[in-house]
Amino acid sequence: MWRMWLIFDPRRALVALFVFLFVLALLIHFILLSTDRYNWLDGPHQAVAPAAAPAAPPAA
Repeated sequence: MWRMWLIFDPRRALVALFVFLFVLALLIHFILLSTDRYNWLDGPHQAVAPAAAPAAPPAA
């Protein structure tokens, strides 16, 4: 394992890892915010129910 750090610069590798994880976290949060179920800022959107159609008179 220590030979891997001879190939990669540890500072650049860790910075790249943290940047990748931060971008991934932002992406996941924005995907969740775009859904109706997991949007914790706006809450679920209430669908407008269509007006009830008048009932037809019973056939005799």
